[in-house]
Amino acid sequence: MIYIVTALKSEAQAFVEKFRLQKMNLATYTLYTNDAMRLIVSGVGVDNARLATQMLINTYDLSDEDIFYNVGVCAAPSHHSIGSLLHIGTVVYDGIAYPFFKDGVTLQCCDTPQNTPLETPVDMESFGFYDAVIHNPAIKHFGIFKVVSDHFAPDTLSKDMVKSLLFQKIDEII
Repeated sequence: MIYIVTALKSEAQAFVEKFRLQKMNLATYTLYTNDAMRLIVSGVGVDNARLATQMLINTYDLSDEDIFYNVGVCAAPSHHSIGSLLHIGTVVYDGIAYPFFKDGVTLQCCDTPQNTPLETPVDMESFGFYDAVIHNPAIKHFGIFKVVSDHFAPDTLSKDMVKSLLFQKIDEII
């Protein structure tokens, strides 16, 4: 089973359409599912991502073959073009780096949207997802994938743009 955590419904919509996922509720969360995939919409922020990921972990019987992904959009410096897919290898949160994939990009996880350019790509959920999966020995496979949506100008994003950016990268992610 593939488990996916997205922050926004617009991020989820690309997967819903591509894989014909059916909507259901899981406690207070929206869950989209089919026979091979479960996708939960966490809401924005570290705590929301952690809690939604933990809800998946606590609700389902996991196997060694299961894969957990955190997928969404991120802001990035201008040398990363809009629409680029970033395979994250290190999450930095509160000044501490958490490496987990040798060849991946470093991603800064922040608590608020960033309008001021930083040296690395930035999101608001990756550490919450990472914190939930890394502390569960049943999870053997996980990844964080972010699509560059803006160059530190979050006000320029639309729901349709977010969905389109992710839709274009689904095959590479899965």
